[in-house]
Amino acid sequence: MPRAVRCELPGVPLHVTHRGVNRCAVFVDDEDRRSYLLLLCEQLPRLSVALHAYALMDIACTCCARRARPGPSLGPCAMPSRRMRTFNQSDRRTGTLWEGRFKSCLGDSDRYLLSIIRHIELDPVRAGMVAHPRECCSNSSGSS
Repeated sequence: MPRAVRCELPGVPLHVTHRGVNRCAVFVDDEDRRSYLLLLCEQLPRLSVALHAYALMDIACTCCARRARPGPSLGPCAMPSRRMRTFNQSDRRTGTLWEGRFKSCLGDSDRYLLSIIRHIELDPVRAGMVAHPRECCSNSSGSS
């Protein structure tokens, strides 16, 4: 049976999360995160996507994005296959990197958008990567 089509509406924020298979690392250091962000920033204008918040943690990446106009799924925004190839080449490994398909949910109001952004900002804190969300701005492990 084919996969269900993702519900993505122009102008409506979307919370996207993708986790490493078996909770394995998908980013091993800050340089890894920086290279991912460079690739992501190349894709955003092409997809007409505004990125409101993101967190790149060791075992997952999560973001809140909003599409300006209809287009392909925001799944490519997470760039799972491109990241897998880069990671596998650098670590001399094979096989999948991501745990299934990315997860997403629509934000239906400005209040919900703020709660999504707050959740993303706190993800690195909950993961024990930083003590306070502002520390994410001094390195690439957290949200913008």
